[in-house]
Amino acid sequence: MAVRAVRGAVQLDRDEPEHMHEQVSALLTAILERNALDPDDLISVWFTATPDLHSDFPAAAARKLGITDVPLICAQELDIQGAMPRVVRILAHIETPCPSPTSPMSTWAPRSLRKDIAQ
Repeated sequence: MAVRAVRGAVQLDRDEPEHMHEQVSALLTAILERNALDPDDLISVWFTATPDLHSDFPAAAARKLGITDVPLICAQELDIQGAMPRVVRILAHIETPCPSPTSPMSTWAPRSLRKDIAQ
């Protein structure tokens, strides 16, 4: 069984706990569905949030989805001038028999997440 990582990101409209839970849950669910994964395939999940998000931990959304036996950690993104505001990113480490790369996921209209990476 191979260990791989899959990532995703979402930009929130506002910094409110309910909105964060809704958007992060939708993103995490989409990542799992798009990559044909079950929560049992998760090894660990990193959540990062931009410094302007402080109403709740993004990982709380995963716990509300029932992902309770997987190590989760939250961290703050670097505070870079000009970076997109109100963004939560997910990096999930997974076990998969799939030899091909996993599909990244974002839940907004296509645009660059970071200036240094072509999208």
